[in-house]
Amino acid sequence: MQQIEEILALIPHRPPFLWIDRIISYADDWIITEKYISPDLDILRGHYPGNPIMPGAILCEAVFQSGALLIAKRNFALPQEEPLVPVLTRIGGAKFKKPVFPGDTVNIKVILTETISTACFFQGTLKVDDKVAITVDFACAMVSPPT
Repeated sequence: MQQIEEILALIPHRPPFLWIDRIISYADDWIITEKYISPDLDILRGHYPGNPIMPGAILCEAVFQSGALLIAKRNFALPQEEPLVPVLTRIGGAKFKKPVFPGDTVNIKVILTETISTACFFQGTLKVDDKVAITVDFACAMVSPPT
């Protein structure tokens, strides 16, 4: 299965709000993903015109989506009739250390630090050229999809 097809099968996010291009590797409690920041992204036209940088909130979303992929790869589910979807419930300690520019490729590592019932707690790091750009702690709850 091609990378994007696997990602689309695992999480509910879709373009233009899908911020992961491929899964590099994963284990039971961590995942590494990648996203190329295309210079053609509409969002960059208005975020510092003439010297665009990728918005930190969108980069955090890429980290959160990586966490959702880890949950899905772990086949996280409780016995029930309908599948659960990840919903962000907490963001803490976000630090923005380096800007991300059009043409950069970001590598994201998310570590699952704790699971309590349907809540999962994570530490995420986003890097550019092996240099930390963002660190963020976050949590997701697994909930029934909206009807």
